Amino acid sequence: MNTLSLGPSWLDPDYLITTFGLIGVLVIVFAESGLLIGFFLPGDSLLFTTGLLVTTDVIKQPLWVVCTLIVLAAIIGDQVGYLFGRKVGPALFHRPDSRFFKQENVEKAHEFFEKYGPKSLVLARFVPIVRTFTPIVAGVSRMNYRSFITFNVIGGVLWGAGVTLLGAALGKVEFVHQHIEAILIAIVLVSVLPIVIEFMRARSRNKKEAAAEGPAVDGTAARGRHAKR
Repeated sequence: MNTLSLGPSWLDPDYLITTFGLIGVLVIVFAESGLLIGFFLPGDSLLFTTGLLVTTDVIKQPLWVVCTLIVLAAIIGDQVGYLFGRKVGPALFHRPDSRFFKQENVEKAHEFFEKYGPKSLVLARFVPIVRTFTPIVAGVSRMNYRSFITFNVIGGVLWGAGVTLLGAALGKVEFVHQHIEAILIAIVLVSVLPIVIEFMRARSRNKKEAAAEGPAVDGTAARGRHAKR
């Protein structure tokens, strides 16, 4: 199978799996689930492709073993992210930008966490970038540990096993094999759609706020000129 990469070849799920095998998949899932440097990794398309390659015997392990290991990697990754957030604390929000760290990613995850509360740990699993930073923000916010574990496990199972099983199920369909490039692109586009929508909404809000502030500033200036006269 030859899939189409949306970026460098080393981010192509097919290349990653055929080169590094199941161990590589687990490392990537772990890194993307809770390490600051893992936000750019191809989580959704990687899991889908993993499930598909299990059905074609490219990955030799049984599907239930693959799903179990992926779920464990996802849960442990979030656990590490949570503990990192607890240790770093609010200082994370003052960390300067670097090549692999952008303050805006932390802010997006924080807004996501504030909006959805504990269930954000489940929802964020399906949102690229946000899923990497949400457990860290949960740690910074000192979320109740028992609640964190509960939602971490639920999210890890739904995302890790769910997307992999979806790939395995669709991997048995001939149409999927014939159009795998388009399907992987669609998965990536759907997964980033929430970010695009949120960006557009934030941009719209900023424009409205700027438009509302404009007349107020003009009115203040006019009153100032009138007072001088």
